[in-house]
Amino acid sequence: MRGKMGWQGLLVLAALAAAAAAAGCSGSGEGSVETSGRPPVAVELAAATTGELEESIEVVGSLSAKFVADVKSEYTAVVEEVYVAEWVRVARGVPLAKLDTQEAQAALEAVRAAVLQAQVEETRAVRELERAEKLKGVGLVTQQNLDDARTAREAAAAATSAARAQLQAAEARLAKAMIRAPFDGIVSYRGVNPGDRVESMGGGPMFRIVDNRVLELTVNVPSASLAVLRVGQLLEFETDALPGRTFSGKVMFINPTVDPVSRSVKVVADVPNEPEVLRGGLFAKGRILTGKRTGVLQIPRSALLSWDVARKEGEVFVASGEIVERRAVRTGTALADYVEVTEGIAAGDQVVTRGAFNLRNGDRISVKAGGADGSGAGPLGTVAADGSAAAAQP
Repeated sequence: MRGKMGWQGLLVLAALAAAAAAAGCSGSGEGSVETSGRPPVAVELAAATTGELEESIEVVGSLSAKFVADVKSEYTAVVEEVYVAEWVRVARGVPLAKLDTQEAQAALEAVRAAVLQAQVEETRAVRELERAEKLKGVGLVTQQNLDDARTAREAAAAATSAARAQLQAAEARLAKAMIRAPFDGIVSYRGVNPGDRVESMGGGPMFRIVDNRVLELTVNVPSASLAVLRVGQLLEFETDALPGRTFSGKVMFINPTVDPVSRSVKVVADVPNEPEVLRGGLFAKGRILTGKRTGVLQIPRSALLSWDVARKEGEVFVASGEIVERRAVRTGTALADYVEVTEGIAAGDQVVTRGAFNLRNGDRISVKAGGADGSGAGPLGTVAADGSAAAAQP
């Protein structure tokens, strides 16, 4: 009897253990449902769209005046008068200063006298030749006498030509005593005063004239971009001196040699500057536009969770209904706010642009209804204020 009861007790204990195990499994299942039932994460979305892409080369450089002249004297003299001050605008040919001309004037008068004397000698030689030719006709002079008269006339003519050349040189020298502006511009520097002695093309400049109507922007371009670089391409840039404004120029010169240290090429662009708001010496940051492509798929930079620029690899969260999927993508050209995508997503795919740091693969999301506005690379979704179920209603 006691053995029978023991066997029945064992059966009861086994049944109780099975029931407890079933209850435990049921409780475990309820816990897993709660784990996967995280509340929706509030995010913003943007659609991957196709459009036109301007390819460019990012550059930095400095501006300088295209036309700058250091004006010096061409002979040694004392400055007699100065007609301009610094920062004034001058036109081409306007007098800047006058040098002492006493010595040059005296030299000019001497050369003029030499020209008159040479002309008198030439006139005499011409008359002698005419007389000799008449006498030779009647046999009163020999052929030798006639040839000598002709030689004397030619020598006198040569002496007159030499004297006239000396006169032109003396007049030019006297004219250079008046220092004039070589082109339209602004006097950025004045280095002389009346009474100063200036040397012939020596020492510092008397004046520096700067024409700011055309500037040059000099930049360095990596040698890897040489294949797409061309003369005539547009260069757009900005400068901190004039925030919010964009200026443009045209590539005019590409250095034929590569710098062996930086492995870059110097490029010079002409920048029209009328009105003259830019100044030489300003730092500029911009890009050289190398071409355009249509039908390019692009997404905002903010959608990239990770981005290996060198390998052109990244990851994004793509929304499918209320669920997001972490997906690898291949990237292409990067612009200021957008990145080209060559593989991994298609046009129209919605990518998470804000709130991705709270997401995991397979999470549910909350996007406010009517949040897409079509701005940027595609329609944007607006973050729900509190992630509530009401905000998540379509």
